[in-house]
Amino acid sequence: MNNFRFCVGTEILFGKGQIENLAKVVGRYGKRVLVTYGGGSIKKIGLYDKVMELLAGFEVYELGGIQPNPRIESVYEGVKICREKNIEVILAVGGGSTIDCTKAIASGTFYEGDAWDMVLNPKSIKKSLPICTILTLSATGSEMDSGAVISNMKENIKVGFINELNLPKASILDPEYTFSVSAYQTAAGTADIMSHIIEVYFTSQEAYVPDSFNEGMLRACIKYCPIALKEPDNYEARAQLMWASSLAINGIGSVGKAAAWSCHPMEHELSAFYDITHGVGLAILTPRWMRYILNDDNVDKFVSYAVNVWGIKNEGEKYDIANKGIDATENFFRSCGIPMTLTEVGIDREHFRKMAEDAVKYGRLEYAYRPLTADDVCNIYEMCL
Repeated sequence: MNNFRFCVGTEILFGKGQIENLAKVVGRYGKRVLVTYGGGSIKKIGLYDKVMELLAGFEVYELGGIQPNPRIESVYEGVKICREKNIEVILAVGGGSTIDCTKAIASGTFYEGDAWDMVLNPKSIKKSLPICTILTLSATGSEMDSGAVISNMKENIKVGFINELNLPKASILDPEYTFSVSAYQTAAGTADIMSHIIEVYFTSQEAYVPDSFNEGMLRACIKYCPIALKEPDNYEARAQLMWASSLAINGIGSVGKAAAWSCHPMEHELSAFYDITHGVGLAILTPRWMRYILNDDNVDKFVSYAVNVWGIKNEGEKYDIANKGIDATENFFRSCGIPMTLTEVGIDREHFRKMAEDAVKYGRLEYAYRPLTADDVCNIYEMCL
């Protein structure tokens, strides 16, 4: 294992009724609050009214309408509010898109230039507003990490940026707030969770403890996603997926290891050019990427994945076992109702070359588990049609 420094400073309030602590938690950081949220689902489930009731003693401002694959325009709007109203703390109520946008707003408030330049150069971030979150979708893990992804649709660019100043101070995780999440979004969210784990599982370094932890989280997703799809209000299933979402990307599964991610940079280009759900894009790409990179150098790792995650018997030829694990991955996503080709979601090869070049440019794919060129990425996109 490599040397590492590990510290996750987010306070987690997990379980039923934890929202009753909201005023106490937010009040630690200020009285002038910007509440950010998405398309209105929090109003349908009564969460919006509950938040406003609990923040009755605060000076509250709002930024709603944050879109999936959050746009830089929403960041500009939020920054403007924060500056004009002297906001002291931001409360993000929603899923990963709302939280990601909130992180960019929190840093952009103190950034003197264009916030998009800040996203492209996160080392330039020197100060950020404190962030608290109330999670309503198990997927990105943004409630417990310092990263975010922002889209600039005018330039067809979607990039991630990381700065530890954007780590949420506190996150309220009540699985009941995910009961109303659709089957499609539940499946896509689980695919996102699993992709986060797979990205850090497949590395060249031996790290038995984090790898065993990752295998367990993958098995949890495989067990509980189908239950949540059949029984949307099954508390235990929703709870397991919610906690897996947070743990999948908070760094605990990647300590002692190092590698650039592979599937996320490729998917970011899909959703930069097309309006595709992030988790769906990842589900389509992941098994094709696995088949493309499988070789003599990594077949043993794929065997471990097949045996320890999917329960494939460790009998016979290595490549047969490895491919059974890959097939199980693809079949699981399909069984969850996820479309498993780009053709099914209306994407053709028109922009493959540009997307592939940008994936390599912004995604550091030359440092991936198996280094990828633009030609490699094009080939993987072709496999997804």
